[in-house]
Amino acid sequence: MNEMVKLIEQFELKELFNQSRLKGVRFFKSSSHIPRSPLLYDPGIFIVAQGRKIGHLGERSFQYDPNNYLVTSVPIPFECETFADADAPFLGLYVDIDMPVLHELMGLLGQSRVAASVRIRDIPKGVAPAEMDAAMHDAVIRLLKCLHSEADALVLGPGLIREIIYRALCGTQASSLYALAAQDGSFARISKTLHLIHRQCSRKLDVDQLAGVAGMSASTFHRAFKEITSESPIQYLKKVRLNKARDLIEREHMKVYIAADKVGYESSSQFSRDFKRFFGVSPAEMMRGR
Repeated sequence: MNEMVKLIEQFELKELFNQSRLKGVRFFKSSSHIPRSPLLYDPGIFIVAQGRKIGHLGERSFQYDPNNYLVTSVPIPFECETFADADAPFLGLYVDIDMPVLHELMGLLGQSRVAASVRIRDIPKGVAPAEMDAAMHDAVIRLLKCLHSEADALVLGPGLIREIIYRALCGTQASSLYALAAQDGSFARISKTLHLIHRQCSRKLDVDQLAGVAGMSASTFHRAFKEITSESPIQYLKKVRLNKARDLIEREHMKVYIAADKVGYESSSQFSRDFKRFFGVSPAEMMRGR
């Protein structure tokens, strides 16, 4: 058993997500195989200690496992399958990307490093795995150790999160983080519209409105949006609405028609059809715990 697994198992985690002592750091555990299903990740770094996941985004598939951590540089919905069993549960650690820290580190590294990592014409993917190198592994081990002590987490934790974000900036998916932190460029502009969609998904939003927020023509915006997210803007908006509605129904036990209205659906019947097509069960079946 590797050291990362031993340290995580000492936390006696419940299934799925668990909040750590430190804001922005969560654990994930699954004792059984989770079939391919939709999920929504916020910008963050997902580190796997044991087991593996396969993500599916558009026509692209990618694996993250103990040798490859996942970098999600924009909020993005995709489908994921988790491989685990009771004898060897899936164990992982999710670290949110703190934007002020990212900007600070990018400033310290300097423009020459940015230029070397991101070519002007490149548009990085919004989610992709990066190789787990020795420096990142060491930083994660020290973070896990500090999380066992409330005092250590309070004093040392923020610095270790900063180091993990720095290690990601030095890793094989650095270009997406540099592009995210840049003040201009297609990636940063699309990122701005993605955050708008998440904050205001209940509004009537169309491609022309979103392109205006990004400061792009509709055709340029559509092309750049799909390059980063592997989805059209309207497909992305629908997936965000459905994921948010699922959370309202599952976690807050909200009635179906209220959840539909909350996420911007005018028709409850259309919402139910889209929901079942996306999740494989109807909202009513999900409410009954099927």
